[in-house]
Amino acid sequence: MRFDRDYYRRYYLNPRTAVISRAEMRARARLIAAYALHIGLPVRRILDAGCGTGAMRSTLLRRLPRAIYVGLETSEYLCRRFGWERGLIEAYQAPAPFDLVVCYDVLQYLDDKRAGAALANFARLCRGVLYCTVLTRQDWLHNCDRKRTDANVYLRAGAWYRARLRRAFREIGAGFWVRRGAPLTIWELETTGR
Repeated sequence: MRFDRDYYRRYYLNPRTAVISRAEMRARARLIAAYALHIGLPVRRILDAGCGTGAMRSTLLRRLPRAIYVGLETSEYLCRRFGWERGLIEAYQAPAPFDLVVCYDVLQYLDDKRAGAALANFARLCRGVLYCTVLTRQDWLHNCDRKRTDANVYLRAGAWYRARLRRAFREIGAGFWVRRGAPLTIWELETTGR
């Protein structure tokens, strides 16, 4: 199985080979929470789509204390270990939309059809802010540490993701997207201008 104990030990749990650090994930979670607070988004429900080991969970909940956190994961191993909800981000349904949806470096593991379906599903699942980052072809060529980054992925251009996300979201920058129609005020110079 691809997303088994050995996979997570190599890329997430072993500090010598991990692609991320705990400090990086705490900083990322603080950034996400700070942005939600900055724009006045009342966060009551958080979906961490492809939450992995849940590295952002405690920081998000500490910064957004009125929120409940749903960790969605496809890995049977992680669901057993951490108690996450098992499911696929392209097909996941919830009884109510989430104020904040986080999808950190997951979509590169899905082929075009599944990744496109996941992006469309975010429009149904998110009523406020989406934080979405993904390894792109450009990142693979110029930005990532290839010794620590899983190469068994689908590399696409950033424009591929942006075109699909713009159908339901406004791009803010730094991985943030605001759901079109959400009653949130974003100042002009705080957006990418699109």
